[in-house]
Amino acid sequence: MLKEVVRVLDEVLSLSGRSAGFTRDTALLGAIPELDSMAVVSLITAMEDQFGMIVDDDDIDGSTFATVGSLTDFVNSKLSG
Repeated sequence: MLKEVVRVLDEVLSLSGRSAGFTRDTALLGAIPELDSMAVVSLITAMEDQFGMIVDDDDIDGSTFATVGSLTDFVNSKLSG
């Protein structure tokens, strides 16, 4: 799942492969300039489409987008719950 999340990040944020070195500990929000509030909305929409999940407003907060790992854990929890 980590690889899939990184792929979606790279695609949505137009990172042009810069995500290749991302690990679970890679910081996102506040660390990647491309990840602004509008990009968060685009990212959520892309994840919903890619992974077939529905994200409610109450499901997310800043900690969801803290790191690649926290985002991956969020996707996993939505898919298993």
